Amino acid sequence: MSPAHAAPESRSSRVGAFVRTNLPLILVGAVLVVAVVFLAWDRWRRGAVIIGGAALLAAAFRLLLSTEQVGLLAVRSKRFDVSWLTVLGTAIIVLAATVNTLGVG
Repeated sequence: MSPAHAAPESRSSRVGAFVRTNLPLILVGAVLVVAVVFLAWDRWRRGAVIIGGAALLAAAFRLLLSTEQVGLLAVRSKRFDVSWLTVLGTAIIVLAATVNTLGVG
């Protein structure tokens, strides 16, 4: 059968292909959504720690996966992306853990 006569791709298979292709980005985005929920509940410290964790998760994906597999998490070279995501994630977590709350939870 020629490609012109191939059956149209179903919507669920297109969604499945999109999810498989962008899974690292989707997982990092899901963690960020959880962080925003904590921030909306006025739990800024937990939200900030989760945001830092999302940056570290993105760094781990960038380190362990190929550029094709990591998709839009690849911005510059692997060394640059991993270094800056690690520095950023660690800094956010350290700041969230050490900021004096001044009586605010």
